[in-house]
Amino acid sequence: MMYTIDRTVSGDFGDIVEETITALEDEGFGVLCDIDVQATLEQKLDTDFRQYRILGACNPNQAHNALQDELLLGALLPCNVIVYETDDGEVGVSAVDPKRLIGITDNDALDDVATDVHQSFERVLAKIGD
Repeated sequence: MMYTIDRTVSGDFGDIVEETITALEDEGFGVLCDIDVQATLEQKLDTDFRQYRILGACNPNQAHNALQDELLLGALLPCNVIVYETDDGEVGVSAVDPKRLIGITDNDALDDVATDVHQSFERVLAKIGD
């Protein structure tokens, strides 16, 4: 079962992270957190791991609308977008599929928000690496 929307591109990892953040901002998302998994695992476990960043993205308008229909939805927010080194040296960018994520609520009132966020993430990914 696919639960992400994905794109693989060539380029400098740091540049792709910045492109992703800019593309998210262009779609009205803020990045509320930026977790450097590689650095965290090095610090906490003294182990090597590929470059891997988790960006916690949130569109305030969409989040507000969704929270009005499902107060506990905040447990699933923000929506994560990851940027990571692939096994073949490229850079993967994946966003959680909001249709799958919101689908677990069984709240049909959230369908429009899920569709809107899904389309936003599709546009974000389309901009990266161009």
